Amino acid sequence: MSDRWPAFGELVAIMARLRGPGGCPWDRQQTPQSLRPYLLEEAYETLDAIDARTPDRLREELGDLLLQVVFHAQMAAEAGQFTIDDV
Repeated sequence: MSDRWPAFGELVAIMARLRGPGGCPWDRQQTPQSLRPYLLEEAYETLDAIDARTPDRLREELGDLLLQVVFHAQMAAEAGQFTIDDV
């Protein structure tokens, strides 16, 4: 993880804690398939913000989309497939 973006590193660490032992039960039970609708929704909301030419809304939606990317990368890391550093 790059030291250039400490807040991003914190997000990745928080996701690992949420998915880890003693973490959030809802987060722990999610799979790529169960999160598919959320990823799709956030992608569409990001596109809507682009089409509306609303920078504040776009910033917010990109953050939501980034959370989905981190969530999926964490699950992949747990499965030994790849890590967020590979993305």
